[in-house]
Amino acid sequence: MIKFENVSFNYPDSDDASVENITLEIKKGEAVLLCGESGCGKTTLVRMINGLIPHFYEGRMNGHVYVNETDTIQAELYETAKIVGSVFQNPRSQFFCVDSTSELAFGPENMGISEKEILARIDKTVSSMNIRPLMNRSIFDMSGGEKQKIACASVDTLNPEVCVLDEPSSNLSLEAIDDLKDTLDCWKKEGRTIVVAEHRLYWLKDICDRVICLKNGKIVFDMTMDEFKNLSESELRSHGLRSVNENLEMTPVKESPLDAGNMILENFSYSYRGFDALDIKRQEIPRGEVIAIVGHNGAGKSTFSKCVCGLMKSFKGYIEIDGKKYKSGKLLKNAYMVMQDVNHQLFCESVMDEVTLGMDDENEEIALEVLEKLGLKEFADRHPMSLSGGQKQRVAVASAVLSEKEIILFDEPTSGLDFYNMEKVAELIRSLRGNKTVFVVTHDPDLIRRCATVVLRLEKGHVADIKISGGNSKDGKEKERYFAAV
Repeated sequence: MIKFENVSFNYPDSDDASVENITLEIKKGEAVLLCGESGCGKTTLVRMINGLIPHFYEGRMNGHVYVNETDTIQAELYETAKIVGSVFQNPRSQFFCVDSTSELAFGPENMGISEKEILARIDKTVSSMNIRPLMNRSIFDMSGGEKQKIACASVDTLNPEVCVLDEPSSNLSLEAIDDLKDTLDCWKKEGRTIVVAEHRLYWLKDICDRVICLKNGKIVFDMTMDEFKNLSESELRSHGLRSVNENLEMTPVKESPLDAGNMILENFSYSYRGFDALDIKRQEIPRGEVIAIVGHNGAGKSTFSKCVCGLMKSFKGYIEIDGKKYKSGKLLKNAYMVMQDVNHQLFCESVMDEVTLGMDDENEEIALEVLEKLGLKEFADRHPMSLSGGQKQRVAVASAVLSEKEIILFDEPTSGLDFYNMEKVAELIRSLRGNKTVFVVTHDPDLIRRCATVVLRLEKGHVADIKISGGNSKDGKEKERYFAAV
């Protein structure tokens, strides 16, 4: 079904091959997991299968890639699209319409399928994926998880023989990942060939038949999922891989309380076209802590983070710190946000210029120290847009750390990161405790257990609970403090 014959590829702005001398074959109906460290070549392989390389992403390529005997190098993109359906890490990059129903119809319409058949396909997809509440909705008003569901649904209506997914779980809640797993299970039962490039592995252990691990653009092992599940944790770590039996508990780090006082969130409410996305009348939050913001996709986390950073123009609430009220304008000056899609905030010609942009007094020595901690020092002179998704994410994290703002907010900072780099980011975020108040919007339990000292859970725009690890009490027993929403 899918065949790589001695394939190598160099992006035009890189001297190193993204993949080198890859030869492999994926059988019809097989579900394959591509894994490995950030920048190992997973995304490049996916782009070769769906034809984006070399037709969209140019570079120097050798060898051949065949999908159902179609040469993806020679075939036009629209021809490959009839065979291969793609779900990207950022679903917004693949939408063509403004509403969900039109998005599901867009692909079949472009294939010249009759209106009756298109409507039948949409109905089948909506029923099988249980997404009827998402129909006839503006895509712009959807959460990340809801957009990912629409992306998968738009692929499903095409009825492709091959489905490729690039980091599909990176911005999803645990519940949304379960839904995605159900979708892939359905595709597998229908006999489709599935290729998933992914860092979070636990949810694929019962879906994928085979695991291919890459490092520096080469295959380091190719084994069955049964063999992969028997690898020890140390063997997984040696390849930069996360556990296949991931601990999903979201518990804060055990730390002694700072007693640095509290900040008070007042009237943190926001509505989109009559829909109440956030409704927090009053909430106390300890200062100087690393606060994980968790909850289902659509719970209000992104809206909350934008309000904290003063990015919502009509937002009327404020944060009170030491008796001073910080409204949108002041919050904008005192807060820094690393966005979920970091491509929107990378502006400079080099990584060094990017990370020093927000410094009051530019200091390359300090900047290099931060870059080294994040494994980016060697890329200091590279253009940020020439880096992999995970590397861009770390550049944005470095920019935030060096910004000298009082409040820093990270929106899914470990999206697309392998185990090693997730640990580096967690360590750096944790080092900010006591110096800054840090909010981390995340679905990553591994990250929370490594850096967050507070876990605030949102449900339908309200604070469901806030859990603070308070270290040890006088009697030696672990204590946990809860701040209830007023």
